[in-house]
Amino acid sequence: MTQRTIAALMLALGIATLAGCASPTVITLNDGREIQAVDTPKYDEDSGFYEFEQLDGKHTRINKDQVRTVKDL
Repeated sequence: MTQRTIAALMLALGIATLAGCASPTVITLNDGREIQAVDTPKYDEDSGFYEFEQLDGKHTRINKDQVRTVKDL
């Protein structure tokens, strides 16, 4: 195998690994709105907020009292 082929295989393996890590999530708020997140939100017990990244790349924090459900897609 050439060095270029090995590099291409390593790149493909890296992309496949990263794709397997993300699990898109839908967060349903008490008012019925749904927000899609790139990955499962992290809950900060000290502040009482869920923190996550939306599909458009925007980082968001939502108070846990506003969240009805958090479901993986």
